[in-house]
Amino acid sequence: MKKGLSILLVGVMVTSLFGCSFNEPKEQVKLTIAAAASLENAFEDKLIPMFEKEYSNVTIEGVYDSSGKLQLQIEKGLDADVFFSAATTQMNALKDEDLVDADSISNVLENKLVLIKGKDSTTTVTGFDNIGDASIIAIGDPEIVPAGSYAKEALTNLGVWDFIQDRLSLAGNVTEVLSQVETQNAEIGLVYATDAASSDKVEVVAECNNSLLATPVLYPIGRVSSTKHKDEANSLIKFLKSDKALKVFKKYGFKKGE
Repeated sequence: MKKGLSILLVGVMVTSLFGCSFNEPKEQVKLTIAAAASLENAFEDKLIPMFEKEYSNVTIEGVYDSSGKLQLQIEKGLDADVFFSAATTQMNALKDEDLVDADSISNVLENKLVLIKGKDSTTTVTGFDNIGDASIIAIGDPEIVPAGSYAKEALTNLGVWDFIQDRLSLAGNVTEVLSQVETQNAEIGLVYATDAASSDKVEVVAECNNSLLATPVLYPIGRVSSTKHKDEANSLIKFLKSDKALKVFKKYGFKKGE
């Protein structure tokens, strides 16, 4: 009896000492973030590696395009966990459709709309006042690209929108606008300040005055309602709103949103 009792006690001691010290390995989770094209460089260069280092069981896949296209993809069932939009319009639409959880939405970043030209361009355009002198003006398609919608609003308020219709080159996202100006397939273009800062082949001609836009260029983030990984999605959103993430965003030209 004593020998059996001793063995039992040893077993209990081993369990108490070692059994709880070995954690079950965390489930490997893959998150997909649908993010505006203007966020791609910051995400791929810095933020995704930073997050994955902090959360070793989570891998992040970024899907980048115009916010309008991403909205349509989410509406059609894109398997995304988080949406990071370049405008509030697309986020609000998905919220109203119960496709993004309202309680998870917040404005994280602010950007600026700028007029750009190629570094070696000989354009005579010196600002928004004589933008009508350009032969080809590249902007994002206002129907699907937030930067294009902002461009249309600014040019309408300037009173030149109808006048320049035959010179517009509509692109599917701001990255395409930037490329058109870089290659001088467009004389000038309207992109975000962060896009202009990412290229050494363009220069800013002028910054869009806030008086030309009804609202600031805000970037909201939200959790896609259909996510199967709510906790991890919340962790990613919290990380992207953190001071360390905002420091990275600032290096890419963004400002903290209000």
